[in-house]
Amino acid sequence: MMIYLDYSATTPVHDEVLSTYVEVCKNFIGNPNSLHKLGVFAKRLIDASSSQIASILNIKSSEIIYTSGASESNNTAIKGICFRYQNRGKHIITTELEHSSIIAPLNYLQNLGFEVDFVHLDEHGRVDLEDLKRLIREDTILVSVCSVNSEVGVRQPLKEISQIVHQHSKCFFHSDVTQSIGKEKIDFSCLDLASFSAQKFFGMKGIGCLIKKQSILIEPIIHGGKSTTVFRSGTPPVALITSLAKALRLSYEDFEKKTEHVLQLHDYFMKRIRNLDVFVNSNSFCIPHIINFSLNQIQSETMLHALEEEDIYISTQTACSVGNYSRAVFAITKNKNRAMSSMRVSLSYLTTMEELDQFFTIFTKKLEKLSDLKSNVGK
Repeated sequence: MMIYLDYSATTPVHDEVLSTYVEVCKNFIGNPNSLHKLGVFAKRLIDASSSQIASILNIKSSEIIYTSGASESNNTAIKGICFRYQNRGKHIITTELEHSSIIAPLNYLQNLGFEVDFVHLDEHGRVDLEDLKRLIREDTILVSVCSVNSEVGVRQPLKEISQIVHQHSKCFFHSDVTQSIGKEKIDFSCLDLASFSAQKFFGMKGIGCLIKKQSILIEPIIHGGKSTTVFRSGTPPVALITSLAKALRLSYEDFEKKTEHVLQLHDYFMKRIRNLDVFVNSNSFCIPHIINFSLNQIQSETMLHALEEEDIYISTQTACSVGNYSRAVFAITKNKNRAMSSMRVSLSYLTTMEELDQFFTIFTKKLEKLSDLKSNVGK
């Protein structure tokens, strides 16, 4: 029996989502930019999907920009704001807990003369609000803080951050909400821009959104022909857009029941993992879906492949990370060894207690075996 515990990396496509995708591919073949009736039908379907997404997230349809995923959304938000408003300033603030699709465009912008500061984190990995106040300057144009870190699961106080950011009229607040969407209910009113990807909530790969407040302008990074918005060119992928709307609707169905189930799984997992020779990196400020721990003198990649032999799948760090250690774990623990030996288990409402029991049975055996091997090598 395969045990999949890597839902924060990607999720399997929901059957209903896949059915919607196939149906639209077959029956709505027109280009939504075309003027003939096949194009009109396709555009109506996109408009209906946008209205559904807007209703679920309590935003306006006009605030939705469809992208290929969260990485494109993050790049579009960061570069789009900075290129549009660079006459106001070139100072950006972010955290050490961001996804590589945040850090990479910031590194790119630094080469163009922008200045990036990393706000301090408290002992739990949350943004130090006083340090944020200290860092914001007259020339600060963007603050980008993820809602939930993908590796440790730390949840950030978005409303409090927003209040500080919006005291400065020249400053915009962006959040990568990829690890929150479908797992938590997000108040988008406190955000100027927000990014997410459908593959994190049982949708198709290759489709995501950038939510941008209507009053804000950004410089597009993809130029071309007509699309659903002037801020991102390209033929709208009708089937992917409708499948995203379906996945989002399904993710919030029976939301309280799903959340309670994950909480029970989380509490059970934490109770058992604390009895083993590991260091738990996640804390009470983390979402229950993500549990991060570090091994004691065992390489995390070694354990990952040992579990893989038994058809159990977890991760060592975020799937898109760069380097041989977890930047997020190091930012929180300040311990390089723990950052190099960290592992992430990510749960979903599909996870069962039986799967967790089987995981611990095998994980405990592997832990003992690898620890013995390590001890014998040292003799």
